[in-house]
Amino acid sequence: MIEQTLVIIKPDGVERALTGRILTRFEDAGLKVVGLKMAKIDKKMALRHYTEDLAKRRGAHIRAVMVDYISAGPIVVAAIEGVNAIEVVRKMTGDTEPRSALPGTIRGDFTHMSFKHADSNKGPVKNVIHASSDKSDAKRELALWFDKKEIQKYESVYDKHVL
Repeated sequence: MIEQTLVIIKPDGVERALTGRILTRFEDAGLKVVGLKMAKIDKKMALRHYTEDLAKRRGAHIRAVMVDYISAGPIVVAAIEGVNAIEVVRKMTGDTEPRSALPGTIRGDFTHMSFKHADSNKGPVKNVIHASSDKSDAKRELALWFDKKEIQKYESVYDKHVL
């Protein structure tokens, strides 16, 4: 099943010049980047991304920290397409707590932050990347970040091996 999902390289990933290395991992796996932009968002847009649902699940404090974090600097937003792209991208990004992320995943290779350390510093878990968690989130997030005309259709060498 060909799907599209959203990936955001967060401010710490951009500041650390990891954008190209991260996008390359998705392309190396046969996924396509079908939308791409760099943005510096305000807190209003961050609140639209991190919805009230997050506050209900993880607490208002966590949502506030994440809003501050994602709006602190430039981010790179990508629409990624491929077979079971949502699941594949989530596996490639690794556990949201970097210290628990396996080596070979983006978070496992590029950061080691723990929830406990972030909480003790009253700051965010700098985990480099966001990936849509499921089909519903992917649909909502892609519509939030991209107009339909910003999502491109093209054939890549991998399409020959997928179809």
